[in-house]
Amino acid sequence: MARVTVEFINTCPHCAGYEETVKAVADRFGDDVEVRIYHAGRDFDYLRKYGPVSKGTLIIDGHKKYDNLTSELIERVIIEAVSTPAP
Repeated sequence: MARVTVEFINTCPHCAGYEETVKAVADRFGDDVEVRIYHAGRDFDYLRKYGPVSKGTLIIDGHKKYDNLTSELIERVIIEAVSTPAP
């Protein structure tokens, strides 16, 4: 399995639940998943990479973006990313 980078941009209090889901799913894979959490208004590193974000956004390996989030979607895309072989 290749190491997967999962980034989550938390933009509102509602997104805090999704942040916990991201961490819980990633923890199941240990060192195979690297998680980076950004908080809008406090962290600004993501702005250079992804530009302004107004909605909670999950980014897999720096290029697959998801912003219509549910807990099920978060779990599914992380599992898919970990189980898909790197090119």
